[in-house]
Amino acid sequence: MAQPAVSSDRPRPVWRLLPRNVWIVTATSFLTDVSSEMLFNLLPLFLANVLGIKPAVIGLIEGIAETTASLLKIFSGWFSDRLGARKWLTVAGYGLSTLVKPFLYAVTSWWGVLAVRVADRIGKGIRTAPRDALVADSITPEHRGLAFGLHRAGDTAGAAVGILVALLIVLATQSGTVALTREAFQIAVLVSIVPALLAVIVLAAGARDVPVTTRRAAPKLSLRGFDRRFYVFLLAVVIFTLGNSADAFLILRAQERGLSTAGVLGMLLTFNVVYALIAGPAGALSDRVGRRRLIIGGWLVYGLLYLGFALVGEAWQMWALYGLYGIYYGVVEGSAKALVADLVPAEQRGTAYGVYNAAVGIMALPASLIAGVLWSGVGGWSGFGPAAPFLFGAILALLATAILAGGVRRSARAAG
Repeated sequence: MAQPAVSSDRPRPVWRLLPRNVWIVTATSFLTDVSSEMLFNLLPLFLANVLGIKPAVIGLIEGIAETTASLLKIFSGWFSDRLGARKWLTVAGYGLSTLVKPFLYAVTSWWGVLAVRVADRIGKGIRTAPRDALVADSITPEHRGLAFGLHRAGDTAGAAVGILVALLIVLATQSGTVALTREAFQIAVLVSIVPALLAVIVLAAGARDVPVTTRRAAPKLSLRGFDRRFYVFLLAVVIFTLGNSADAFLILRAQERGLSTAGVLGMLLTFNVVYALIAGPAGALSDRVGRRRLIIGGWLVYGLLYLGFALVGEAWQMWALYGLYGIYYGVVEGSAKALVADLVPAEQRGTAYGVYNAAVGIMALPASLIAGVLWSGVGGWSGFGPAAPFLFGAILALLATAILAGGVRRSARAAG
């Protein structure tokens, strides 16, 4: 007697419903971060230990690099809306960043580091808004948080792998040495080239633009015409980011508390593992309970952690707090990207992501300058010391949280 057929009507896991573009963009970000994180987490130590640069100048470098590229994010996002295509702008941005990284091998001055960082961030400015819009275009609203959460998880898993590779390089070349050496940094530069090239190849070969099926008016390069809630969210992000100085200061704080170069990389690895584990589930959770709630919770966690960074006394405490710092990133980064898509219509997504990313990038310059000056002073003034930037960041995080809690109301897709 024939056996009854096994039913195939069981629902597929949600992650298997995600489209090709989400997986391709995630893989690209994974490979890019393998390359970038093995370099750019060592860069503050290279500047401080090898070139002898002070924290205020390191803050200037990070701030200029981010801000120079920020306006490109607006133009690039708008241009992708105008073209009705995202892919090749994204490929061009990743390609430029890959092209300039090898120049770090021969750099001998902070001016050289600045030039490479600016060029790399220009690549990021070209690619970020079209990439985020490509993800948003490719996914249905009910799975948007999951898609951005998965992307952040892949990005961060790549960062963890990159940091692990950097740690192995440091252990192999300078085990037990507190300060970073030029040799270790140069080896990391050479190794980083391979995953960066693979990232560009994967994106160019695998991604597909989502066709525009409806007639749309040509988008204007303007900050006008967005939903009021988007402007309030943007204001909260700007205030928060003013206190969110470059993570280079956290790396310098860890070394100031006594962590060796290998210890700093171990701390960063812990952070990225926590971040990667949290990001996907947090994105899926935002689809159910609302983005705004998760962002508010994440910013409160950030404020408490920055207070901890200000008060930390031992190296192990810094390591533990930095690991917990991954919770903030895992909860907020993907949810914030998804919230932008919730608050604007599809035909404005590229421009909106450009404005959002530009606002974050533009504030990086004053944020890092303020942090550097608070730490080490300027001119004849010696500053308030290493704890000051983190107290400042905690205060602004609480202010931004209050604005977001009171100003951005729930939308049909963004809130539970």
